Amino acid sequence: MKIIDLSHPLVPSMPVYPGTEPPEFTDVYTYGTDGFLEKKITFYSHAGTHLDAPAHLFPGGKTLDAYPVDQFAGPAVVLRLTGTEGRIAVADLLPYEEELSRAAYVLLYTGWSHKWGSPAYFSSYPVLSPAAAGWLARFPLRGIGTDTLSLDAVGARGLPVHNIFLAKEILIVENLTGLDRIDGGRPLFCCFPLKMEGAEGSPVRAVAIID
Repeated sequence: MKIIDLSHPLVPSMPVYPGTEPPEFTDVYTYGTDGFLEKKITFYSHAGTHLDAPAHLFPGGKTLDAYPVDQFAGPAVVLRLTGTEGRIAVADLLPYEEELSRAAYVLLYTGWSHKWGSPAYFSSYPVLSPAAAGWLARFPLRGIGTDTLSLDAVGARGLPVHNIFLAKEILIVENLTGLDRIDGGRPLFCCFPLKMEGAEGSPVRAVAIID
């Protein structure tokens, strides 16, 4: 069995969505003073590699703790879209139609995670067109993941792609990395959130398990 880490580390210097603050780590208790180490950690619920739940956009929408735990794992198909520029169209997805019918998660590998830590990560990344998002949302998916900052462009009015998936209670996983290490097949994808009451989002340790 091989386990591939698909998550960025949470560190104070990490990239964050424009307008939010990076995580803070404070040593509240220390070895010298208290005989043990314990940190206070402050971060936004959508920091780093994270999940979006419907409650992120919709008042009264489903929160992460309302999903059964098996919602956060399932067979995945990786869509290799590294040659795609700008909007990802339905035509780019059609070659994967048969595989999508058997997948619980679809992972968009655009190659953008290689820009993590640089200003280029925040702009001009590939996003699904609304038509492509609607086409994907027809499949019985538990979630969709991407190796970019967001499924929508920064500042996109109304977040149309988010709306399409979250309206169908399909989870969104953003800021993935390492998708290039998945060679093919249908790996088991896992993205377990923190078990927080009423969470509209949560950082996750996303992994792919290959038997």
